[in-house]
Amino acid sequence: MKSIHLCFRIHHCLNLKRYRFFEIGNDHYYYDDFANEAEVRGAAEQCYLPANQLMLEMIRNSNKKFKVSFSISGEALEQFEQYAPEVIESFQELAKTGCVEFLATTYAHSLAAIHDLEEYSFQLRTQSAKIETLFGVKPTICANNALMYSDDMAFTIHKLGFKAAVIEDGKHVMGWRSAHYVYQSAAQSKLKLLVRDSKLSDDINFRFSQWSWNEYPLTAEKFIGWIADSPAEEKQYVLFMGYEALGILNSASSGIFDFFRALPYHALERDILFATMSDALVKQTGLSALSVPYPMSWSDEEKDMSAWCGNELQQEAQQKLYGMSQRVRLCSDRWLKSDWLRLQDANHFKYMSTKHYSNGKVEARPTPYDSPYDAFMNYMNVLSDFMARVEAQYPTSIENEELNALLKTIQNQEQEIAELEEQVKKLKSRKSTKESKV
Repeated sequence: MKSIHLCFRIHHCLNLKRYRFFEIGNDHYYYDDFANEAEVRGAAEQCYLPANQLMLEMIRNSNKKFKVSFSISGEALEQFEQYAPEVIESFQELAKTGCVEFLATTYAHSLAAIHDLEEYSFQLRTQSAKIETLFGVKPTICANNALMYSDDMAFTIHKLGFKAAVIEDGKHVMGWRSAHYVYQSAAQSKLKLLVRDSKLSDDINFRFSQWSWNEYPLTAEKFIGWIADSPAEEKQYVLFMGYEALGILNSASSGIFDFFRALPYHALERDILFATMSDALVKQTGLSALSVPYPMSWSDEEKDMSAWCGNELQQEAQQKLYGMSQRVRLCSDRWLKSDWLRLQDANHFKYMSTKHYSNGKVEARPTPYDSPYDAFMNYMNVLSDFMARVEAQYPTSIENEELNALLKTIQNQEQEIAELEEQVKKLKSRKSTKESKV
């Protein structure tokens, strides 16, 4: 039986305020709170609250036969807690149905996976812990920012205990293969790979409201028909898109909410199930392997990292930022660590991209800057102040060998503390067991 695995990505980049050169060393607060609150509140009213209510109705009206997954960055969750706590409550209500799965992703929607695997590991663990705290479930599937993935990342993902990763159906990786099967990583055979169907996902996400599209208008019956009429042996259909597809990229007046409301009815009519990402892994054996030697993503036609790392401005900014990673890990300053995460947001670097300026392409999300150079200068001013704050705690005069030794000592101490805490838990458990028997 065919199954649809629907997942929505949710993230909000914290907008940086206009930060000028003369503010370096004098102002350590970098964010435009007014713009951030307005953006989150607006998205909550247009998308998150009505969309979550719709998902809840679809679950209940289908007698829990409709299932859905979400990939929510830690930074987005923090902003919901600050500006729109009712969004968190609506996700908690969805979680209680047992029909919703939450995926692991980088806490800061970052590029750590291609620059610093230790930082990448930390962010996956931190975001997973945040999900478990808020929604009572622990993620078992990993979906990176923009579905970034490579063979190098596979080892980290598997080491953290995740069963599978969601990846893009890049032609240079898939070749003749179909996205409608479960695969395994060529680098780590125990890690399974779920492949996004980019065409079907983008038909909803970007083309649903396009009058010039030859399939307009897209109805639920037509969409389900495409899946039902595909080759019988192709069973898994991973639909992965931004949640802004409901209400923002496609306004409520476009009929997007009615489209989703009708999907379960037409799917069940054609014997097609809705399932979570984890459901796709059940009883999967003898899988073909996919090799991804270089990082790929869902961005642009190339499906590579050029949207974030394609020019000298972006490369310079990232080199400066991630060059401080070891020193930041030694810091105990809570605000500094918070800024460290926020400055890693991949959107900061995408604003520096020159790709859409060279070919006239308009980005789905407009940049808040006048030009890529303007984005670069504002970011580097902020980064210069941040670097000075890190330098004040751990000067660059400290040699890397000395720094590595210090870091190793701290890591060993943390590991020893964790082991002792585990022993204490076991002893308390034994004591309580003995007392209960008495």
